[in-house]
Amino acid sequence: MRTVIPYLNFRSETAEAMRFYGSVFGAQPEVIRFRDFGDHGAGLPEGEKDLVMHAYLPLGGGKALMASDVPESMGFPFHAGNNVHIMLDAEDAAEARRLYERLAEGGEVHMELAEVDWAELYANLKDRYGVHWMINYTGNKAQAQ
Repeated sequence: MRTVIPYLNFRSETAEAMRFYGSVFGAQPEVIRFRDFGDHGAGLPEGEKDLVMHAYLPLGGGKALMASDVPESMGFPFHAGNNVHIMLDAEDAAEARRLYERLAEGGEVHMELAEVDWAELYANLKDRYGVHWMINYTGNKAQAQ
């Protein structure tokens, strides 16, 4: 396996969420809306044509986040919840703190950023869009294992 790319689904806030994640990771999302497929808008009713069909956020080094809205008219069930966690392995303690602070804004912290048995810093939280994140900086604990 070359890479793993988390794919997120939202009811109707993909564009907003991907702009937020772009600000966290210093990247610009690419967004394709259903309307971009001409007048037929992928067959969706007018009220859903501006929903996001596909969004791509490059994170560097072949890593990315992808996402889309889930149009009700297409019959896809949407369930926000704990079915997806995204693990971020930080380069250093400063990056771990920055990611934690930004993703926790308006969210719900399940475990504060702190030292744990396996890492110098670890946190678990749900952001303001309902996406669950784990932030990990192993640091010197990697040598101890």
